[in-house]
Amino acid sequence: MTHDHDLVLRPTDAQRAAALAPPPGRTGGDLVVETLCSLGANTVFGLPGRRALALFDAVGRSDLRFIGLRTENNAGFAADAYGRMTGEAVPLLLSAGPAALMALPALAEAAAASAPVVAICAQVPVAGLGGGRRGHLNELRDQSASFREVVKSVHSARTPSQIPSVIAEAWESALTAPPGPVYVEIPEDVLRDETVIPQVTGVDATPHELAPRPELTAVAAHWLENAARPVIIAGGGVIRSDAAGKLRLLAERVNAPVVTTYGGKGAFPWTHPLSLQSWLEDRHTTDFLEDADVLLVVGSGLGELSSNHHTFFPTGRVVQIEADLGKLESNHAALGIHADARLALQALLETVAEREDPTAPERVRLLLTDIAARTTPAPSPAPFLAQAPPSAPGQAPDPEPAAGQASDPETQLRLLASIRAALPPRSPSFWDMTALSYRAWSAFDPKHPNTMHSAQGAGGPGYAFPAALGAAIAEPGTPVLAVSGDDGAMYAIAELATAVQHALDVTWLIVDDGGTGTEPTRPDFVALAASFGIPATATTPDSLRTDLTKALKTPGPSLVLLPTPHI
Repeated sequence: MTHDHDLVLRPTDAQRAAALAPPPGRTGGDLVVETLCSLGANTVFGLPGRRALALFDAVGRSDLRFIGLRTENNAGFAADAYGRMTGEAVPLLLSAGPAALMALPALAEAAAASAPVVAICAQVPVAGLGGGRRGHLNELRDQSASFREVVKSVHSARTPSQIPSVIAEAWESALTAPPGPVYVEIPEDVLRDETVIPQVTGVDATPHELAPRPELTAVAAHWLENAARPVIIAGGGVIRSDAAGKLRLLAERVNAPVVTTYGGKGAFPWTHPLSLQSWLEDRHTTDFLEDADVLLVVGSGLGELSSNHHTFFPTGRVVQIEADLGKLESNHAALGIHADARLALQALLETVAEREDPTAPERVRLLLTDIAARTTPAPSPAPFLAQAPPSAPGQAPDPEPAAGQASDPETQLRLLASIRAALPPRSPSFWDMTALSYRAWSAFDPKHPNTMHSAQGAGGPGYAFPAALGAAIAEPGTPVLAVSGDDGAMYAIAELATAVQHALDVTWLIVDDGGTGTEPTRPDFVALAASFGIPATATTPDSLRTDLTKALKTPGPSLVLLPTPHI
């Protein structure tokens, strides 16, 4: 009998030859790059800095594609989007001290969205570690402590021989459900000094599968097939695990209406007869969910934005499928199934019996009609881009606009209809924290899974444009849309240079609504874009569809400015 511990991985002839005759002058930075290449990386994001120069020199000697942005935070947003679009771990290379800290907001967003970003950060030399002893430039007392409460896991290499194993361990952590950002720390001298360690050629970092326990899925299936009014809430976990197809099969088998969270938009077809769409901040939807005798929550922790600001209180049985153990039953008591959404849905499909319910589509239609009736004088349940969600809980309805101002819900929904008509169905869109985005969370039809993203997790401004650049790197040849307000645009304006440098097919729609009531000074966005050689135009609500369609069809970056006060 052969035991696992008896197995020996023998090098191939090519690996043996490479090990015995490594190229001269290799450094710890080369070990990092060789490990990344061995793990399958082909693109890295980041911003060079003094402590990390040996790492970036090694990247320059490799076949890796380096995408350098103008700030570390924007590089993090771009890496986040690349990870969301590809499902692959993506390296983010950073220097030490303030340079590393600049990426924290982006990594917080990646953590909220479960994006597998591998942040590899330089540190001061080993002799200076420990807090202020040597007075090094960029020195922090405990740099990793700044990341520990943000990322999924923290890893450090203090010698060259530790680098391949540490990076492989971090890579595996980033991809194992729930995926998320991880932090790797390597001192400057470890990156810089020459090494005799052979070339890295055989690194494996296969993520662990998180399968459900069968006794739990058996109970969940029994509840669903015997329910009178089952409903499904589909969150971002369905998107991340590529489980939209399985979700649809399950919903149709048990005739359960499906509402998607804002992070789960696209997980269920918008116009499906069982689709409740994404009207989570509408009290009618909350009442509908509370009335369910069995509520299946897939890939959502039912946080603030997914629970109508914590005003949702289920009255029936709740089944929660969640890969993040910390989110399991964190807001509501449930039959908690700690599992990847795809594997759990597959287990339910193999177990649950068909449930007949001819009334379910009619109940969905009536609910959507009630939602439409709140803000539209002549509601029409389809296509629902002519509708607006109600005010937030406890607030009065949207007030009538003052003279000269645009009607808030009517104008916003008209703009969203124009954007949807201009944007190709498979094109991804990225939305900043701005008034139009808040409306889009409920009202915009993403058409397909994994095509609508926003910074709703950490809520940081300036996300849309650098994230769109990362998506354009991930899906070359596909036009990408970024939507920002004038405030959010100022966070990312430097990345116009990045868009030009890499000729990225990103159209940036800046909705200049006059700021947040503070009337900040802002530039002439059209002239600023033109100074970078970027085609730019000022549009109006009436011409938005035409101008945006043209911009999206124009190769390379473009900018469309929409001056729309008080939307």
